[in-house]
Amino acid sequence: MAKPKRKLSYISVPSQIISSLSSSSLQSLLVSPTKPSSHPFFSSSSFSYKSPRLWFLALFLVGLLGMLKAGFNLDPLTPFSPYPCPTSDAFSTSQLGISTSLPDQLLKSIQERQPSISRNASFRQDTDFWKQPDGLGYRPCLDFSREYTKASQGIVKNRRKYLMVVVSGGMNQQRNQIVDAVVIARILGASLVVPILQVNVIWGDESEFSDIFDLDHFKRVLADDVHIVSSLPSTHIMTRPVEEKRTPLHVSPDWIRSRYLKRLNREGVLLLRGLDSRLSKDLPSDLQKLRCKVAFHALRFASPILELGSKIAERMSSKGPYLALHLRMEKDVWVRTGCLPGLSHEYDEIVSNERKRRPELLTARSNMSYHDRKFAGLCPLNALEVTRLLKALGAPKSSRIYWAGGQPLGGKEALRSLIEEFPHLYNKEDLALPGELEPFAKRASFMAAIDYIVSERSDVFMPSHGGNMGHAIQGHRAYLGHKKYITPNKRQMLPFFMNSSIPEEDFNRIIKELHRDSFGQPELRTSKSGRDVTKYPVPECMCNSSNKTHSSM
Repeated sequence: MAKPKRKLSYISVPSQIISSLSSSSLQSLLVSPTKPSSHPFFSSSSFSYKSPRLWFLALFLVGLLGMLKAGFNLDPLTPFSPYPCPTSDAFSTSQLGISTSLPDQLLKSIQERQPSISRNASFRQDTDFWKQPDGLGYRPCLDFSREYTKASQGIVKNRRKYLMVVVSGGMNQQRNQIVDAVVIARILGASLVVPILQVNVIWGDESEFSDIFDLDHFKRVLADDVHIVSSLPSTHIMTRPVEEKRTPLHVSPDWIRSRYLKRLNREGVLLLRGLDSRLSKDLPSDLQKLRCKVAFHALRFASPILELGSKIAERMSSKGPYLALHLRMEKDVWVRTGCLPGLSHEYDEIVSNERKRRPELLTARSNMSYHDRKFAGLCPLNALEVTRLLKALGAPKSSRIYWAGGQPLGGKEALRSLIEEFPHLYNKEDLALPGELEPFAKRASFMAAIDYIVSERSDVFMPSHGGNMGHAIQGHRAYLGHKKYITPNKRQMLPFFMNSSIPEEDFNRIIKELHRDSFGQPELRTSKSGRDVTKYPVPECMCNSSNKTHSSM
């Protein structure tokens, strides 16, 4: 007897009811009261386009997606946001609680430059952070003029006039003064006695020029510009030098000639002390090129320093790109700048008491309060501020970071926020093999030179505060092809740092916008008066196809 055909029943259910059904309720509709096959869900009849099961399943999925869309307002390009409130790419100061002390045109610029795509799509950390700025084709270009080259023939043959200089301060400060000493010798047409490094009273470093720099290389590179001798010749050894201790700031070549040349011709020896910032930054083009030649070519570190610095740099770069930070968080830095470390009340008291005991250490603007200094951008960034800045600029958590500088006030505790966010944080002590640093242990200049080498060779460099090393590294990296150098825009970014109501994603976008022109792009020295060519080597010391310049004396 033939089995009767199973009769299919269809139920009409409104879509509103389908949308509200739970998965268990829907399943009860999908299950047939008859005995199922061994694999009902994968049988051909289950997936027939005429099957009610397929239609109920499709309706259920549509309803479920609609509920999710309405409840969570999902964007397929945007991951889940930690901020549940709807936001838009365009934002105002009232929405974000931004300090009204910031210029209106800056905020307008930030708003106009927001991307139209989802905000998180702009965070391509692993590629963007290590991306180098466009160097616009600039390259070193030290073509001296015909007049300069002709004058050199007589200057390098000079054996009658000698310039002696005593340079002071830390290694980078001494380096700047050596550059100026060479230029002053050239202006006076004198032979230069190898500069004397004054014993540093703070660090007790008794290093001589040849301990830190390659003396033979120094003489050889400058042989066509200035005659350099290791000591006064016997003909002048008994000469009483004309000594000058108080050269005014930013003097011109004409001032130097009128002040010293007559006496130097008469006595034969001139001794200068305290050359820091004494020579003008605005010099004729040939003398600017000479400054670059000294800073970027002649002043090479001595072999023991260069070898160890290179080894440490190689250890940092062996696993990929690395960032170098110059952290200015030592006790004397907080005291001299009139700022507070912000670690705890105890450490703030230590700094305040030291400043009261030795008010002469405060470098400038003694009438400003700590808060005024902070918001004027005159204070070093502490570890927490450095961490927030790096995160906002897209530094990956896996970034390898080398930190240069002395031990911070507070020790490792002062670096805790930085270490927690970027665990791959090292300094020279961490990277050196046992015994490698021992010969340099009590030589602050040696340690500073190693920091200089590792920082200059990094893929990205950022100082927490201005200073001689930061300025020297900035110029050197520019001269080598405008390698990425982050200049913290402290004055404009700190109001945002102090405003805790700004969502993190908006904060990161604002900080990126504030720094879009602060990554070491080519910048003309001549755009502002008083700029040092060893910090801004364009246009005198670098050229591209559009600015091939000719020097003049």
